[in-house]
Amino acid sequence: MLLGADICEKCWPLMQIAVKILDRALEEDFGFEHRLWVYSGRRGVHCWVCDETARKLSQNGRTAVAEYLSLVKGGENQNKKISLDTSTLHPFISHSLEIVKARFDEYAVKKQDFLGDEEKQKKVLSLITDEKLRSLLEANFQKEFHADVSKTAWDVMKQFLEDNKNKSKGGKYVLEEIMLQYCYPRLDVNVSKGVNHLLKSPFCVHPKTGRVCVPIDPKKIDEFDPMAVPTISEILEELNSVEKEDANKKTKEFNKTSLKECTQVFERFVKKLEETWKGKGKMIEQSDMTMEF
Repeated sequence: MLLGADICEKCWPLMQIAVKILDRALEEDFGFEHRLWVYSGRRGVHCWVCDETARKLSQNGRTAVAEYLSLVKGGENQNKKISLDTSTLHPFISHSLEIVKARFDEYAVKKQDFLGDEEKQKKVLSLITDEKLRSLLEANFQKEFHADVSKTAWDVMKQFLEDNKNKSKGGKYVLEEIMLQYCYPRLDVNVSKGVNHLLKSPFCVHPKTGRVCVPIDPKKIDEFDPMAVPTISEILEELNSVEKEDANKKTKEFNKTSLKECTQVFERFVKKLEETWKGKGKMIEQSDMTMEF
């Protein structure tokens, strides 16, 4: 998946899916307004939730939010990590599935070729816990798929499971379980629930890639290209060029570099957050003087 500190282009769509699912849930399900998404500098993303209600959550409260957002359960040794053993899907799962379904073919079928050979097909079939249903579908897979193997196999699987979804125990949401297992974001629950865990600061530098951890506009996540994020060396070169070419000292130097758009994202976030503290300045000054926080 990764070569040294390089980014896997085939895997980045998972981050796009993650941002879309989690940003929607944090805003609509929890009502958090002040969310800052930051690129990790390599293959992941971080989200800072800075609403006062979020910052004052106890560890139990933070854990509850993280658990609500976590669908993938089990470690490396557990094969099936998502089980939708319910008669009706929770609205959060339904919303998440809408996002996953819109991108599943492009990511899993085309880019990851997740049904491209017999070994991969067996891995996916093993996620079907109903033995009878699995055996019947496996029989459909005995024939050789000559062209567009993953697409053809996925079409066969979708049609078969759709036709048999109400004919077996646990078969109602098998397709959805498979799609979520391959595309739903893996959350670091320990980071989310801990109140004293260190977080990467926006604009710090990833030690292995040298890329700047830039803020991301979640509404433009489809346009964000991690391969285009500048390294610290590139930024230094740009700043040196700015000093030579631009004598206008009123222009902020970073506005002449590749960080311009990212800093604008950060400034919009800070300005909106600042609005919530209007009228509280006196209280802050008093707490500073008394050293009571």
